[in-house]
Amino acid sequence: MEVHGWGRYPVTSAEILAPTDAASLNKLLSAKQHNSAIPRGAGRSYGDSSLSSRLLSSRFFDNFSELNTESMTVRCGSGISLNDILKICIPQGLFLPVLPGTKFVSVGGAIAADVHGKNHHLDGSFCDHLESFRIMLASGELLHCSRSENQDLFHGTCGGMGLTGMVVDATLKLINIKSTSISQQSLVAKNLQESFELLNNSDASKYSVAWLDCLSSGDSLGRSIIYLGEHGKERGKEQEEKLERDQHEILKHRAGRSLSIPFSTPSLLLNKYTMKAFNNTYYTFKVKEKAELNVNYDRYFFPLDGVKNWNRLYGGKGFLQYQFVLPTESAQPGIEKVLEKITSAGKGSFLSVLKKFGEANSNLLSFPKEGFTLTLDFKREKSLFPLLDELDEIVCEHAGRLYLAKDARMSAETFKSGYSKWEEFVELKNKYDPKNVFSSLQSDRIGLTD
Repeated sequence: MEVHGWGRYPVTSAEILAPTDAASLNKLLSAKQHNSAIPRGAGRSYGDSSLSSRLLSSRFFDNFSELNTESMTVRCGSGISLNDILKICIPQGLFLPVLPGTKFVSVGGAIAADVHGKNHHLDGSFCDHLESFRIMLASGELLHCSRSENQDLFHGTCGGMGLTGMVVDATLKLINIKSTSISQQSLVAKNLQESFELLNNSDASKYSVAWLDCLSSGDSLGRSIIYLGEHGKERGKEQEEKLERDQHEILKHRAGRSLSIPFSTPSLLLNKYTMKAFNNTYYTFKVKEKAELNVNYDRYFFPLDGVKNWNRLYGGKGFLQYQFVLPTESAQPGIEKVLEKITSAGKGSFLSVLKKFGEANSNLLSFPKEGFTLTLDFKREKSLFPLLDELDEIVCEHAGRLYLAKDARMSAETFKSGYSKWEEFVELKNKYDPKNVFSSLQSDRIGLTD
């Protein structure tokens, strides 16, 4: 059948294999060792990192094994979504330490991409709060991995895009919360310099993210609205009942108000004029909005999840999300060049997000490193690809790299320029998967497999 990532590009034909447990996965691998395959969770990576001629679906690895409120950990199958974990944990006053921009990614996918959130500057990425996991290798061997057991495989699998094997289950650390609400503060930045200054001055905030107007120019280049967040401080004897009631109301609210895009909209509707009008309206509205609000966690962390199939807004040809990180010392001039290039090319994105990263972890292919990351969405059209090649040059010149979970077209040269540990990863892969049983369209393209 035809499959694609969230960006709906590229599209490929694939055989989907859906093992029901570790034993059936072992049989599939034994029978298919001469053919390549890649694990696939919810299909929320944007490009071709979870595409291959054969896909190992984790949809039946959706069991909960244990929620331990004393140790504040949850053990679950790799096919469980982060949304399902939140449903179980929130009534207990527990929460996931790191959340990406959608709650519908699977645990296995979150590990493979080592996803990050709005708090990387303080708390790192998803795998920094991963206690352990079990992974099945191409040989059919099932190994337990942690920072002290099979350490090399642990750091290769975290951020390794499913290329080391298929994660069967995992144990995740949790944090305490006292309310489902987020105390949100919004700050207005008139240009890129102010955006950087405000983010740098907000290191003490638990969460921080900036919506950036990538179509503004001149003195307004890089203007943004910055959203800071802290967990609510609800207290009292009825705390547990309120947490459960809040969660029920949020789920009921989402079920009742969730929008759905039933078909692909005409791509002509998305052009520099409509996007500029949207950005101007959004910026003006947010400037006038109350600076401090209490919002539910769903609204703060997952603003797009309320619109089902929002990826169809970019038309039938799909879209490409372009996310890169630049080190602190070169981030502002590098991002300024990127924005100027986009503006001069007449391209635009109304989903542009700027965040600050903290220190990189020890994982071989994890994306975050200390600096700033910018995310841009572009509808797919022929004229886009030469522009993205030019943006790649800027990113490489400023010692940056692109996010593998968002990529659909970067070259092997661009990848190897940004990921200094790629050769170490290849050595690890040759150790555990010498025949490249686990490979994807992306890994072939960027030179990790062939």
